[in-house]
Amino acid sequence: MVVFSTARRWLVLSLLAVSLAGCASLGGGGLVASSAPPDLTGPAASAIAGDLVTKFAEQIGPGSGTIVLKPDGTPFGRALETSLKSWGYAVATDQKTGGDTAIPLAYVIESYNGQVLARLSTGSLELGRAYAATAAGASPASPLSVMQRG
Repeated sequence: MVVFSTARRWLVLSLLAVSLAGCASLGGGGLVASSAPPDLTGPAASAIAGDLVTKFAEQIGPGSGTIVLKPDGTPFGRALETSLKSWGYAVATDQKTGGDTAIPLAYVIESYNGQVLARLSTGSLELGRAYAATAAGASPASPLSVMQRG
């Protein structure tokens, strides 16, 4: 019975992640606006951003380019920018950048069924994970989902 409930939970999370696939992706005009719920607490936002940026750096290398980010003014947007900078990435939020080292980045944070679903997207990489969030912080509640595009 435990296997069934875990498999069912994973299926629901996967379906939700697929439904969010178009929400923070790269379109013909570049990045769409990122979004996160404004009620996500600062400590939870920082924990989620720190975890995702660590995994992001593992995939593309720390400080390997300028991150082009359109933050939404939420605690998560601020925490993500801070975490990226702490990993050595230059972050451009309100200006256009060019060159081969520019990495457009978008995010979507959604609350679902008592958990927080988080996703970072670039043109070649998507990272997603569910978190158990409290007022004091957040911890991973699912394995990391990594999708690389060629």
